Amino acid sequence: MDDDVVQRVFQEGGRDYFQQQPSTSSSSSSILQSLPLHVSFDHGYYLLVKSIQELREKKEGIVTVGIGGPSGSGKSSLAEKVASVIGCTVVSMENYRDGFDEGNDLGSIDFDMLVRNLEDLTKGEDTLIPVFDYQQKKRVGSKTIKSASSGVVIVDGTYALHAKLRSLLDIRVAVVGGVHFSLLSKVRYDIGDSCSLDYLIDSIFPLFRKHIEPDLHHAQIRINNSFVSSFREAIYKLKCKSEAAEDILLMLFKEMKLNRYFIEMYLRPPSASEEARINDWIKVRQSGIRYYLSLGDQRIVDKNFIIRPKAEFEVGRMTLGGLLALGYAVVVSYKRASKSVDNGNVSLSLETIDTLGETFMVLRGTNRKTVGTEALKMGINEPWITKSYLELILERKGVPRLNTPPLLPNTSLTTSQDRMIAAPRPIRVPPNLVTRLEDLSQPWTRSPTKSKMEPIVATWHFISSDPPQADSSTIDPSSFRDTVKLAPMPDSYDLDRGLLLAVQAIQALLENKGFPVIVGIGGPSGSGKTSLAHKMANIVGCEVVSLESYYKSEQVKDFKYDDFSSLDLSLLSKNIDDIRNGQRTKVPIFDLETGVQSGFKELEVSEDCGVIIFEGVYALHPDIRKSLDLWIAVVGGVHSHLISRVQRDKSRVGCFMSQNEIMMTVFPMFQQFIEPHLVHAHLKIRNDFDPVLSPESSLFVLKSNKQVAYQDILKILDPAKFCSSVQNFIDIYLKLPGLPTNGQLTEGDCIRVRICEGRFALLIREPIREGNFIIQPKVDFDISISTVAGLLNLGYQAVAYIEASAFIYQDGKILIEVDHLQDAPNPYLQIKGVDKDAVAAAGSMLKLDGSYTTKSYLQIVLERLPASGRGSGGIHTQQAARLQELVEFIQSQGSSSASESSPIREVSPVEGVIEDMQSRIRRLERWHTINTVLWTFLMSALVGYSLYQRKRQ
Repeated sequence: MDDDVVQRVFQEGGRDYFQQQPSTSSSSSSILQSLPLHVSFDHGYYLLVKSIQELREKKEGIVTVGIGGPSGSGKSSLAEKVASVIGCTVVSMENYRDGFDEGNDLGSIDFDMLVRNLEDLTKGEDTLIPVFDYQQKKRVGSKTIKSASSGVVIVDGTYALHAKLRSLLDIRVAVVGGVHFSLLSKVRYDIGDSCSLDYLIDSIFPLFRKHIEPDLHHAQIRINNSFVSSFREAIYKLKCKSEAAEDILLMLFKEMKLNRYFIEMYLRPPSASEEARINDWIKVRQSGIRYYLSLGDQRIVDKNFIIRPKAEFEVGRMTLGGLLALGYAVVVSYKRASKSVDNGNVSLSLETIDTLGETFMVLRGTNRKTVGTEALKMGINEPWITKSYLELILERKGVPRLNTPPLLPNTSLTTSQDRMIAAPRPIRVPPNLVTRLEDLSQPWTRSPTKSKMEPIVATWHFISSDPPQADSSTIDPSSFRDTVKLAPMPDSYDLDRGLLLAVQAIQALLENKGFPVIVGIGGPSGSGKTSLAHKMANIVGCEVVSLESYYKSEQVKDFKYDDFSSLDLSLLSKNIDDIRNGQRTKVPIFDLETGVQSGFKELEVSEDCGVIIFEGVYALHPDIRKSLDLWIAVVGGVHSHLISRVQRDKSRVGCFMSQNEIMMTVFPMFQQFIEPHLVHAHLKIRNDFDPVLSPESSLFVLKSNKQVAYQDILKILDPAKFCSSVQNFIDIYLKLPGLPTNGQLTEGDCIRVRICEGRFALLIREPIREGNFIIQPKVDFDISISTVAGLLNLGYQAVAYIEASAFIYQDGKILIEVDHLQDAPNPYLQIKGVDKDAVAAAGSMLKLDGSYTTKSYLQIVLERLPASGRGSGGIHTQQAARLQELVEFIQSQGSSSASESSPIREVSPVEGVIEDMQSRIRRLERWHTINTVLWTFLMSALVGYSLYQRKRQ
């Protein structure tokens, strides 16, 4: 589907299409009918980058892109992420305001100037674009965009797909979802079924259906952004009164930026009581003429830290007016003045709250340990304040005041939209006019259909595992811990909400049962267990222990990673018992390269850090989970993506297979030995996050075969954090016969399996190549040897391999890998990092500019092999023998691993008859296919011969 969408973008869409049909102001319906309804944010990002790259190759001049959608849908985030990869110019429509209005009114956008700017760029001329200042509420100047340096221009704004602009755009992208959908769901939950969806949309987003939604249907790429707020990239805060750090503030005061002023308001739902939780309130923050919204008091308090997600999204002023019209009441509002300074690691702010009449000092950062370390360096001591400003105000002022402050000072409501919102409409409608949400035939731009919207944050409850004794008058605290357990959540959750619920469950256990809290995270290989465990540990501040540390050496040598008997269960049980009893214990360290335990590390769970997380495929096995307090199951991730990839490959060669059939072959032990344990979890998480496509997991790579001295590498790495290692790996490329290719084998046609240090890792999508950079996922994804054997059993063939040794040098920010490919005369050097500019700077310091290549190692190796030695199946004769050896090894080890893990059972006579009949049917189907081909060939030959004879006569 990806290739089809990309082809339609540059063949049928864009400004050339409009130039051929000047009478049409929008895309033809035939194009829209052939496009998919919508794709995820990650998938849409990938499609957009690939479309831009192909358009840039096939069209002369610049490529223009429009990204439109409602406020809070994620347009700007998408534009920024694409710009970080492509290196293009982003033009925000917010700079084209010509008044004080919020910008959602069409009359406040200077379309004529924007059209002139785009026309100048398409003609190859430089242009001046305006700059709007939100604090001064006016245009303050302009800046020049040079056409020669702007190969790609992205127009980002609510009306970026307006009819006045569509004819100037090559690619049109619509983004919906984000806080736009979440706010509708929240309001729907608060109000109930008393209002139709259209009524809510017209109230909260009054311009959406009339002026925004019609334009979105003209998009070639349609993105449904389900990502709203996440603790994956949390903000860690330490807060105290300014008197506690007066000396530090005096020293830094001159360096602080000028005051910024905010108005923060909390809206209570119309049906809420005075005692309603503040988590049910909606927070709106006003900064100048901009408004930012977050749903509930989304934060976690752990010891001295306040942990918040990046949960604020910009909305229009009309949205606030619509909420008030629906009955939401502003119960608390206050002004916050802030000065700040940033030292590169953390930011330090001085915040004054007018309602409290006090000033607070706040340290912020994205890493918990860094924030704590910086506080110690600055000499700031307790008392730390973990309550929010809202909680402090409620404690001091008591019952929230119900008066509503003015929306904007010195602003009159003049537009028709403002007058419509200023007059509140009735919330209740007659019951016979209410249509159930799931029964409505909603377009793709609307909120996902759901009859009952769940609360923003679910609540954990405890249940007693043993019935209370009738004659017991007192409760023993020690027995309370053993008898009270968490009640499982009834539903499954996405990764973001699951992460929040997991941390809240830990806090509930610490509060109700005390420490230690022992957590188990289980799930199939590649589902995201390790990533989730470390994100939880970063929030809570605890240790993570992988069950891979408990492998038995003799089992690992036979590649039995997915076999439960491979674990040293007695040692694991001893470690858990020691932790449970508050004793120090020794956890093993397993060296996967040598296949033996390399030592032990001491682990102790104390009151300061009363949590430990165990993660692994069998973490929820009955023999393990009985000793754990919290059971978390994770499914999805690369586990699901591999099944989808195989299903897609099979369909392309004309063979349909169900996902269940593929799973039983590729993950033979999942349904029988892993899945049954996951259903008992307290928390079930669906990992819909795409680690292969997502820009969040991008790793920027520069590759060169220029020789660099070891001393030069050491000069650009931090000596305090420097470490090095050596790895030997083999990459095997698997391809399904019959897949269409362009005549040359590429990474995109194959599934790459890497064998490194006795482990098997998977890559199922070709990286993005842009300029000198290769953008690829941060990590490969571990799988078992039985999965590779399953791919071979499904018909995949090993068509190429690479053997290499890698010398790795890193300092935490930059990783430099020197790869020695087999039979290659010179090694290749790769510079890797998540910061594109840092990677480019490292390459310049090593004087590699001008020597970069974006070729894959597969392409490099195949180019070195003589073309005459390639066989009919695409396998080179020089690689055929080694490939056959690797395939036989994988099949033998994979089949033995799966068979030895299966329990021995007797086969009933009925089962034997069924299996025999199935085998006979398969043989008959093969013979039928062969006979059909032979008869077709014979009849064609006879017909051809008869025609030849007739012509000759």
